[in-house]
Amino acid sequence: MLTDTAIKKAKPGDKPVRIFDAGGLYLEVATSGSKLWRFKYRFEGKEKRQALGVYPDTSLAKAREKRDRARQLLADGIDPGQYRKVQKAAKVALSANSFEAIGREWFAKMKPEWADSHADKIMARLERDVFPWLGKQPITDLTPVEVLSTLKRISDRGAKDTAKRAQQDCGGVFRYAIQTGRATYNPIPDLRGALPTAIGGNFAAITDPLKVGELLRAIEGFNGTFIVKCALRLSPFLFVRPGELRQAKWVDFDLDKAEWKFLVSKVKKTEEPRIHLVPLASQAVAILRELHALTGDGEFVFPGARSNGRAMSEAAVNAALRRMGYDTKTEITGHGFRAMARTILHEVHGIAPEVIEHQLAHKVPDALGTSYNRTKFLPARKAMMQLWADYLDKLKAGAEVIPLHGNAA
Repeated sequence: MLTDTAIKKAKPGDKPVRIFDAGGLYLEVATSGSKLWRFKYRFEGKEKRQALGVYPDTSLAKAREKRDRARQLLADGIDPGQYRKVQKAAKVALSANSFEAIGREWFAKMKPEWADSHADKIMARLERDVFPWLGKQPITDLTPVEVLSTLKRISDRGAKDTAKRAQQDCGGVFRYAIQTGRATYNPIPDLRGALPTAIGGNFAAITDPLKVGELLRAIEGFNGTFIVKCALRLSPFLFVRPGELRQAKWVDFDLDKAEWKFLVSKVKKTEEPRIHLVPLASQAVAILRELHALTGDGEFVFPGARSNGRAMSEAAVNAALRRMGYDTKTEITGHGFRAMARTILHEVHGIAPEVIEHQLAHKVPDALGTSYNRTKFLPARKAMMQLWADYLDKLKAGAEVIPLHGNAA
């Protein structure tokens, strides 16, 4: 029987030296001086050996425990060496199917479609608030209760918006796991209504010029359909209501005059329909001419994916924004381009509110009692629309950014 004293005194030789303990356990002293524990056994008539660890990291007592477990497997008709290979493979498989491993894989797949700032926020949320509690668990083992517990930990510290966003991030990871055949169940829909909702407000909008520039660059990098990309590119230039944009008809455009006239969609039932005029900046005209080559033979500027006889889906622009990584509840929505223009045109460029409001097709009472006139302030509005388009181009290029202050920010 081996002792710790004998092990410590064992010296290397010209060839590996084997010092036996009992029950097939022995210590092999390599020519380099390292000391390795091995278990010698026979299975199905063949002599085999299994490594049990390195001394002194694996002590004599620990090596004997490992030998005894291996001998018990032999007694049950199991090859200890093969059993360890299976266990190791299972551990690797579980690690590859952990929530964190799949989450990082999902992030890497989606990141090219997101703005860098948005991608950074998502990974920061996952690493700070989700992975420490859910990351190491196999994604198939996670239950709604466990996920909710993690999300409530975020919400309970007062970060209700962050909790909601983390919930959406987790939903993306689970959906990706299902799509790639590593899960069959997404617990996130079962948590609907379980978290307290932050107090809402107007349509989500981005009004920080720096972030507007990031959004415009993300739009340029959008790899969806050409029609939807054109709608995204035109949304900030035109800042009309989303329904007015998606239902735009070619008959209402005069690209030579750089004008678009259409019936305002938002009027009271007691009001007469009124025509709105949108002066088109040169950038908008260029996009429309490019799009006309594709859809100009039809009625709609943005026809639906399934039929040229119908307008694009009302969800198309918001879906595209989400695909780019933006949260349409808290960051930007198709309607938010209006608030973006209204805020920055006034706060940065000093455009008179009544000029902006007329361009937004809002009713603006005046001393003469005319609440709306499609041609009122038209020269100023034409100049404003070109100034706005030029400014957006500069933001997209990362130039001439004037930050907002106070309430505007």
